[in-house]
Amino acid sequence: MRKFQYVFASFLFLFASILVAQEEGKEKEPGHYNQSKFKQLYEEFATPNTYRSASGAPGPDYYQQQADYVMDIRLDDKSAKIYGEETITYTNNSPDNLQYLWVQLDQNVRAKDSKAPLRNGGGVPMADTPAGFAAKYMTDPFDGGFNIDFVKDASGKALPYTINFTMMRVDLPKVLKSGEQVSFSIKWNYNIPDHTVNRARSGFEYFPKDGNRAYVIAQFFPRMAVYSDVEGWQNHQFWGSGEFALPFGDYEVNITVPADHVLDGTGVLQNRKEVFSKEMMRRYEQAKKSYDKPVLIVTQAEAEAAEKSFSDKTKTWKLKANNVRDFGFATSRKFIWDMQAVKLGSRDVMAVSMYPKEGNPLWEEYSTKAVAHTLKSYSSHTFDYPYPKAISVHAKNQGMEYPMICWNYGRPDENGEYSDRVKYGMISVIIHEVGHNFFPMIVNSDERQWGWMDEGLDTFMQYMAEQEFGEAYPEAIVPNKAYPSRRGAPAKIVPYMSGDQSTIAPIMSNPENVYQLGPNAYGKPATALNILRETVMGRELFDHAFKTYSQRWMFKHPTPEDFFRTMEDASAFDLDWYWRGWFYTTDYVDIGVKGIKKYYVSNKPNTQMREYMAARNMTEANLRPLVYLEEEGAEDADANLKGKAPSENSKTLKEFMMDNMTEAERAAVKEPKYFYEVTYDKPGGIPMPLIVEYTYADGTVENKTYPAEIWRKNDKEVKIVLASATELTGIVVDPKLETADIDTTNNAWPKQEQENGFDQFKEKIKGK
Repeated sequence: MRKFQYVFASFLFLFASILVAQEEGKEKEPGHYNQSKFKQLYEEFATPNTYRSASGAPGPDYYQQQADYVMDIRLDDKSAKIYGEETITYTNNSPDNLQYLWVQLDQNVRAKDSKAPLRNGGGVPMADTPAGFAAKYMTDPFDGGFNIDFVKDASGKALPYTINFTMMRVDLPKVLKSGEQVSFSIKWNYNIPDHTVNRARSGFEYFPKDGNRAYVIAQFFPRMAVYSDVEGWQNHQFWGSGEFALPFGDYEVNITVPADHVLDGTGVLQNRKEVFSKEMMRRYEQAKKSYDKPVLIVTQAEAEAAEKSFSDKTKTWKLKANNVRDFGFATSRKFIWDMQAVKLGSRDVMAVSMYPKEGNPLWEEYSTKAVAHTLKSYSSHTFDYPYPKAISVHAKNQGMEYPMICWNYGRPDENGEYSDRVKYGMISVIIHEVGHNFFPMIVNSDERQWGWMDEGLDTFMQYMAEQEFGEAYPEAIVPNKAYPSRRGAPAKIVPYMSGDQSTIAPIMSNPENVYQLGPNAYGKPATALNILRETVMGRELFDHAFKTYSQRWMFKHPTPEDFFRTMEDASAFDLDWYWRGWFYTTDYVDIGVKGIKKYYVSNKPNTQMREYMAARNMTEANLRPLVYLEEEGAEDADANLKGKAPSENSKTLKEFMMDNMTEAERAAVKEPKYFYEVTYDKPGGIPMPLIVEYTYADGTVENKTYPAEIWRKNDKEVKIVLASATELTGIVVDPKLETADIDTTNNAWPKQEQENGFDQFKEKIKGK
């Protein structure tokens, strides 16, 4: 055993507390509120109640509303318009009586008179796409808002309603009491936007070479808002960034499209034999048994033939979904369609992809693989995916999610060639958007208020799935390299956290009110959870707690507090300091080595003790036998120690110790020869575990992790005493860059020279 830290700690600092005496005559400072980073989050958290327990689990009186839909939809491909009529059956499971209902009209964000484009200021942009520039400055605003034909009750009588931007209040003829149901119908239509021009979440892409459109349709029907114990009615307006809060329900949706289209969407297809050809049925049955590769339901040759048909006939696709919070579908005559079975527990789930020929050869190679991998990876960390399928649809410049279906970008050039960046970008967006089935489609957080609860958790899960992708498909990854995840690794978030504080908001902010939504809602929470798993809690404790949260809140509406409380409840880890630093503030991590001192051992009072004794008229006779550390180079140090090597003084220590210890204690004593006091400081606001690598003169290396609680009594700096048999030659804080430390120039002793930008560039060129 070469190093002996803390062996003598209880002896060496027996009287440490009394040496911090108050300076006589010093003016007293005023009292203050508890400013500790480690105080509990009672001030920030709501009081637990019968709806939501202190453990983070749903309480005995937890409730949620249900909204069931029966819809008939018609898509007019020639005019790019959609028509619908829906009947909503709303069940009031709350203890409250409701006088009115709130319905979301998301497409009104694109109405001609929408205020959404006016909500942000800003000057002339550096650059814009031609289509984007024309849309902003050279054309009339697109008129994409809902046209409401009627709102009627179950008997056909008109119901009064009021539209306020993206919300519609439906006034009920009588109070809807607790436990009662009400049914009403809405007829509507709107113009479908070109999502490649204005980045709409739903719309079409037009292909001028063949004159076709590919539709990805969602948020296309008036949808019930959430009523809960937390918000009452969640009727915050949809401005474009804050996404959706939606209740669960059952859906029956009949969608009429041109007869030469193929269509898929949320739910189970009810009339497959009517809309599939015999060959498509044969291939579908084959796909249900294919676990290793996808089976083409519609081939590229068949899709290219359909592109030329432009049928005037129609076909109705009937879909049914149970216990989902939303509905989406995709339709086009251009789509190639493939499927593959995925075994999850005792069930088979279909991994599905739909894409035009413009997506090949990239999509036929990787899309369904990415879907299947995502379902397996996410299920292993949360719960087995409960729905019958997950669909990835190719849509230019799109990344958007709905239950069982999502849109994803990633397209080769016209020659079918693509870079690694395009490939990994496509795989990553598919993992992310398919992963949204878990958060928030099943663990149904309020996206309108807390964007990070779906985007951040999903990006964290995406990071794990990406790193596992190389293990599942090693041929897809550049040899000997890890998957190039864009977010999740600690170093990736450093530029954001070290940036201009005037453009940074806490994670616990509404998505509409943050400056940089990507880093704020996606990157920072994902990194925080990754660090929590790998560095603070450890995988075993974290994984159990995270799975507990996921399973507790399946098909329910959790809040941030439910997540925070469950993570602590299931792990016995007090993490209030972590949530406060990473989620409630814009503080950053910066921990460094401030200084180091070498000490000798003596049985004679050191400088501090002599000052203490003098102030109290004490002599050595008043003291019992004690051990002291004397700083090397101190002017008034023990004369017997001056000029001697530390090893020469160890004998004094050992003999002195032996005279004052029991026989059993003597047997356990080793013989350290060097004593150091290392001071670590924390310029950054976030307390983190102090991860240190010590290097010694004989070449040995010791890694030590001090818990974050080491900062609990001094948020600025802490001192550590090392007792070693070998001379200390080097210290590095956070040697593996695990904590997102924004400044590593102070992380080493002796201080390491930092290369300037030009030197780094030369080394980079030299290495090529």
